[in-house]
This record gives sequence, C-alpha cells and structure tokens, in this order.
Amino acid sequence: MKRLVLALLVVCVALIDVGPALAQAAAGDRIQVAQAEAPRRRTLFDLLFGEEPAPAPQVQQQPQSQPRQTAPRPTAALPPPKPVVDKSPDATRMAVFGDSLAIDLTKALERFYAEDPNLVVIGQGVNSSGFVRDDFFDWNAAIAEQIAADSFDIAVVIIGINDRQEITASGQTYPALSEGWTNIYQARLNSFLGQLRAARKPVIWMGLPPMERSQYSAAMNQISALHRMAAFANGAEFVDIYDRFADAEGRYAAYGPDVNGQNALMRKDDGIHYSAAGADKLAFYISQSISTFYRGGQVSVAVADPLQGTDAAQMLRPPYQGLGQIRLLEVAGAVMPLSRVPDRASDLVLAGTAGDAPAAFSLEQLMQAPQGRVDAFGVGLEPERDSGEAP
Repeated sequence: MKRLVLALLVVCVALIDVGPALAQAAAGDRIQVAQAEAPRRRTLFDLLFGEEPAPAPQVQQQPQSQPRQTAPRPTAALPPPKPVVDKSPDATRMAVFGDSLAIDLTKALERFYAEDPNLVVIGQGVNSSGFVRDDFFDWNAAIAEQIAADSFDIAVVIIGINDRQEITASGQTYPALSEGWTNIYQARLNSFLGQLRAARKPVIWMGLPPMERSQYSAAMNQISALHRMAAFANGAEFVDIYDRFADAEGRYAAYGPDVNGQNALMRKDDGIHYSAAGADKLAFYISQSISTFYRGGQVSVAVADPLQGTDAAQMLRPPYQGLGQIRLLEVAGAVMPLSRVPDRASDLVLAGTAGDAPAAFSLEQLMQAPQGRVDAFGVGLEPERDSGEAP
C-alpha cells in the first residue's frame, strides 16, 4: 500500500513539472531560460526530506583590469657627468714630474682643472724613478729634453720615495744618506732645478708626507729636507705638506680632513701613496701655490731677481727676503741695452744708504751727565762754578 501511494506521488509531481513546458511547446512559443529570475521549483526530495537550502548566489567574475601602476620608489643616483670642456689651443701647460706619486697627483690635477679651459695637465710621472738610479731613468737628461721641446709652462715635482738606496757615481758606491751620498744627491737636484731656472720655468716642488713605517718615514723626512734646500737655493716654490697629513703628534695618519673638511681616507693601504681624496688635497694646495702667477690664462709673469744682471747672478742662494718662496711680479719685459756694464752686487747694498749720521754722545759725555739730565740716574756731576762766585 505504501509503495502505491509513493508511486502516485511521483507521477503527480512529474505531471506538474512537465505540463507547462508541453503547453509552451504546443503554442509555438520560444522557451526562455531566466535562471536568475525564475522561482525555485519544489522537488520530490523537498516533499520527503524538507526544502534544500538555497544555493549561494553565483559570483560573476569581473573582467580583468590592468594592474594599478604605483609611483616608483625614489632611488639614489649618481650626479650627471660634468660636461667635457675643450681646452684652449694656447692653454697653460702644467707638467707633473716625478715617481708614482706624480702619477696619482696628475689624475687629481686633471679632476681639479677639468672645467678650466685655460690649463692643461700633462702627466710625466715614471714608476720606480728617482734621482739615485739614473741608470734606470735619468731625470736630468729627461728635463733637458722637455725644456728643449718647450713642452710645458709650469713644472710640478713630487719625487723621492724610491731614493732610500745606495748611490753610485764615478765608479764609487755610497750608502743611503751618507755624506758622500748626500753630496751627489744634492748635485743632481741642483742640476735639475738649475735647468728649469735657466729656462725661466716656474717650479712647484711638493714635500713628502710622513710614512707608516717609522724608519722609512725618517729617511723620507731627510730626503724631503734636501729637496727643500735645493728648492730654496734655486728659486723654486717648496710646498711643505708634512703637517697636513700627520696626526696631532706629528706622526703618520691614514685619515684626515679632505678638501671639504670631512674626515676621509688620505693614504693607500701601503702607507706610502695617496688615496684619491689625499691626492685631491694636494691638488688644492698646488692651486693655491700657483695663484700668484696663474689666474685662469697664460702665465704672464717672470721671476723677479734683484741680482739679475750683476756679477752675483750665478750664485746659488736662498730666496731673497728670507720668505722661503720666490716672489713673482707681473712684467711686460725689460729693455737691456747691449752697452750696459753689469752692476756690482756690492753697489746694491750701498745704493740706498743715507748720509753720515751725526755723532752721538761719546762714552765720556755719558759718564759725565750733569745733574738734572734724564740720564744722570742720581749720580750726576755738579756744574763747575766760576772762581768769582760765592760758595
């Protein structure tokens, strides 16, 4: 009986669902499906077990849109390269002579004067060279060739780190910094600077800094002192930079203030050469030294020598006025008559002397100061009286 009732129920439900569809088909209407709006139909499962929960609404997928572009994060960037400045055809030529220190200094001077069209830096540094091993590289012969070729206008010299070794001359060998070594070394320095002086080339000689190893630093200090003496004797500009690369106690310091006053690494790891910041600092000091005769154009000055044209002109002497620097004056050129007889150097000493000064008090007059004079000091003599006066 139960099975019969269940079968009838199934048939009724099927007729209910199929009836409307058959009616629409017979009428020739087009079947339209509107799942989103048609009500949900009851099924046999709903009659037996209750209504099924409504399904979750379908989520229509939105068409994919382009990803939103965000502003890029700010990143650090190098400054744009400086424009290349073409050098003037008649620019002043600064040649840098020396050893490996001169090579580093050349790069720094090129950076310093990169935007100056009126100055060209010429690198003339030779690794492992010096004034001791002239069999390896002869600086006196090299400077003679450069002067003959007129290849430069200003000379910058920095040298000496390879010169702490024995020197050989005339078949004899002398230990480093011995008396014989010093005499030969000074002669070579004077020959080098003498050629530049005769060619009237301004010279800037850079002193040596303290070195990391104490014994080597002491030797470099002695060699730099010889450079100073030779520069003074030949009218060159000596730039002493020892204290500017030393600590408060005068010893080697790897770090120090750069050209902007910021603490920076001044020396390389070998404790001898300059870092880029240290070389830039040297370039700044050189720019200050040449400011007396280079002002952005050609060198138009000459060395003013008060003994020039006299019989003492060839003497080796320190710079006049004891300043330790050559004095440079702008001159247009001097006219020297051919019939002029050279003045004697002694005449320069007497040229500006005044006439004979009146004689001062004699010693006896000072001892016999009368009473009342300021120099009597309480022991003045009483003035003599005439014999006719009353006592």
